[in-house]
Amino acid sequence: MKENQYVRQAEQWSATQYADSAAYLSHRARLIAELGCPLTPGDTVLDLACGDGGLAPHLKRRGLRYLGVDSTPAMVAEARRNGIEAEFGDLNDYVPSKPTPATTCFRAIYYTVDRAAFFRHIAAYTSKKLVFDLNPRQYDPKLVLAELRDAGFGEIVLRPFFVPQRRALPAPFGKALVTLERAGPLARLALRYRFTYVVAAMR
Repeated sequence: MKENQYVRQAEQWSATQYADSAAYLSHRARLIAELGCPLTPGDTVLDLACGDGGLAPHLKRRGLRYLGVDSTPAMVAEARRNGIEAEFGDLNDYVPSKPTPATTCFRAIYYTVDRAAFFRHIAAYTSKKLVFDLNPRQYDPKLVLAELRDAGFGEIVLRPFFVPQRRALPAPFGKALVTLERAGPLARLALRYRFTYVVAAMR
């Protein structure tokens, strides 16, 4: 059923999934590049469960290379139609042809068959960091961080992500929410009710 949904929505995936896709995906790209150890121009980002590759232009503006991977052929085809490099593959067992500096996995961590094994699998081919989103109301961050450390990720940074997915905000309000991401206790209080963390786990 989910597969059919993704096939039907592939053509307009990024446009329909985010009320303001530019604001949402550009902020995600900034955190991918800057959170934890910074990526440098020329580094490749391997984007697991990439959908139509909507993240690619925002990373390329930062001088980063992009390779998307998705298990829905229609999503891969749509990404390629948009000039984005993408391959068919399942995030649980996909292995790139060579090690990649950064691997990302957004809105898809629940597709892992065994999350701890997934982290170990990613660590085997990722040289700098894994970046993904984590809903603290769905998963226990302490357990997830322990699994990351067991997989060989020695340094882990969590950053709240407060750009709304389903609601477009006037620019001043959007900037205020991004500022709130660094507000410590107030940000953690907000995470009890909505929003997610972005996690950067370094090798």
